Amino acid sequence: MAETLEEELGIHFQDPSLLQLALTHRSYIYETPGEGRSSNERLEFLGDSILAFVSTDFLYRSFPDLTEGELTDVRAVLVKTETLADFAREIHLGNFLLMGKGEQSSGGGKRVLASAFEALLGAIYLDQGITAVQSFLIHRIEPIARNIVKKR
Repeated sequence: MAETLEEELGIHFQDPSLLQLALTHRSYIYETPGEGRSSNERLEFLGDSILAFVSTDFLYRSFPDLTEGELTDVRAVLVKTETLADFAREIHLGNFLLMGKGEQSSGGGKRVLASAFEALLGAIYLDQGITAVQSFLIHRIEPIARNIVKKR
């Protein structure tokens, strides 16, 4: 399962358990308590901060003429749930998530996908560092950011 996702991502994890953890939703833990797994919530916490840093750094360097308020507005679009869920769909992340039956039947929803994408960023960071996260993320956020700025 994870090997196919690694191919989709173009990233080979040195520690595959990080990828597995990023893919484990808390609903799966509740329904399979004897497996001794953890959920992706801590990785999501880390990934959220990494997402904010990478997107802020990219915007700051790429758009020197934008004000702080304009940069904040563009970043808000890049990090919102809908955008992250779209990124997750692009890499078919939902196909690889471990979720409880109730969550699976609802399809996970955009919030679950967005959270899993953030957890994935946290896993990439821990496994390969910030440069790998930047390589993975910037080509996704750049066209959106440039489109927003162009419309201003």
